[in-house]
Amino acid sequence: MERRTVLRGLVGLPVGAVAAVSAAQPAWADFATKVNPTVNWGTWEGWGTSLAWWANQLGPREDLADVLFSRKTVSFRGQSLPGLGMNVVRYNAGGSGTNSIGGRTMKPAPTLDGFKQIEGYQRDWYSADPQSASWNWYADANQRDMMWLARDRGADKFELFSNSPMWWMLKNDDPRGAADPLTCNLQDGNFGRHAAYMATVARYAHDHWGIDFTSVQPVNEPGARWGGFPAGSIGGQEGCHYDRRQLAEIIRQTRTQLDARGLQWMMVAGMDDWGVGSAVYHWKNNADFDAATRAAVGRVNVHGYEMDGDRAALYDAVAADGKNIWMSEYGDGDTSGLTLARNLNYDLRWLHPTAWVIWQILDWENYGAITLTNGVIGAVNPKYFVLAQYMRHIRPGMRIIDAGHPDAVAAYDGVNHKLVVVAVNHGEGQWIDFDLSRFTKPGKDGAPIDRWATGTDASGERYQYHADTFVRGNRFWSYFNARTVQTFEVSDVYL
Repeated sequence: MERRTVLRGLVGLPVGAVAAVSAAQPAWADFATKVNPTVNWGTWEGWGTSLAWWANQLGPREDLADVLFSRKTVSFRGQSLPGLGMNVVRYNAGGSGTNSIGGRTMKPAPTLDGFKQIEGYQRDWYSADPQSASWNWYADANQRDMMWLARDRGADKFELFSNSPMWWMLKNDDPRGAADPLTCNLQDGNFGRHAAYMATVARYAHDHWGIDFTSVQPVNEPGARWGGFPAGSIGGQEGCHYDRRQLAEIIRQTRTQLDARGLQWMMVAGMDDWGVGSAVYHWKNNADFDAATRAAVGRVNVHGYEMDGDRAALYDAVAADGKNIWMSEYGDGDTSGLTLARNLNYDLRWLHPTAWVIWQILDWENYGAITLTNGVIGAVNPKYFVLAQYMRHIRPGMRIIDAGHPDAVAAYDGVNHKLVVVAVNHGEGQWIDFDLSRFTKPGKDGAPIDRWATGTDASGERYQYHADTFVRGNRFWSYFNARTVQTFEVSDVYL
């Protein structure tokens, strides 16, 4: 990241004075960035979250659905929140169950965190017919009901994913993983059965739930050390390790099972590695990920926990095969939202995903944008309002373009001729100048620009609207308080 000098003569000016300087004269900018509309990094598909595990804990709450999946201003727990307008929902097909099969039961159920124990739909292996007694379609009501509430508020991208196959398909009946954490827990003869399970849920959702999954992801972080109990275990959630060969097999099997149920249009999402480095390693290993396997993958999913991996390397490898990327899971322990903004900007600049998904929008301690501890909702963190800066303004259908700097992202709405820029100041207060000279028409000189600001410090603004910024010729500028995220919407802009 570039080091920046603070404009000492203007630091500490009151807000009104800063606005007056901004409107009256060109800014002496600490740094300037030139937006490049000739770059096209893809059409934006949306923002989202996974439902497991918070939806399993809280059930179908209308107020939460409004907060997360609408863009209304919502009264929530005594404060007014800007709805995030997420449209991407990841639904977890569970691997747990309480039934007994010939004396076998899931083990060890008491040690699996209750809210992370997602009840699966297939009770046993006796029948593949979804109308038979081998299937229980009343399972997992909380998560499913929240998915419906999201759909009713405009969510239109749904992904079905699995943390672990059904417990009775496993070698040790334990959906947390195998005793050897680097061993696949799925029985060798059950790869096709797990793929069929996922495809059957997808077909049933199409026929009975009014949900068409955009994609099916049959694994979660396949290279992780799931299991190894009790020492060194993740332990508290469902998980299953797969090596490259096994991962390739389950991808191909899932494609076959979807096709067999008339779901040829539903894509298989591949990989779902914990970080971009692991994903590059898997995707480029042609011995296992041969042409047939890569052809079976409709889109590559990756998680953002590596933080500083080579995003560009994964994009180049996947784009060479004509695939898109989703950042399908992101989380960090910084409630301020500043770490999230940094990584999100880097993702859009170098990884070029077409959708970005936070793992748990409500989560324990520092991970959630809204704190959720033992089923009790707590504080709405600054991270929530940082997300609003992006999610409410960069909308599906927009074109992601080059903002010209790693600390900024830009999107263009070709229908409404609107430019959106979101920029982050990680240090002390400074001016930033945005050069729009590469647009055919960079807005109307003197026209107002809508501005929203969120300060990540404890006393900072929370998605505060300002009407103090204007187009000046072919550019605009704004003062950024310390550790602040700002969003600008510029109208009447033409490529």
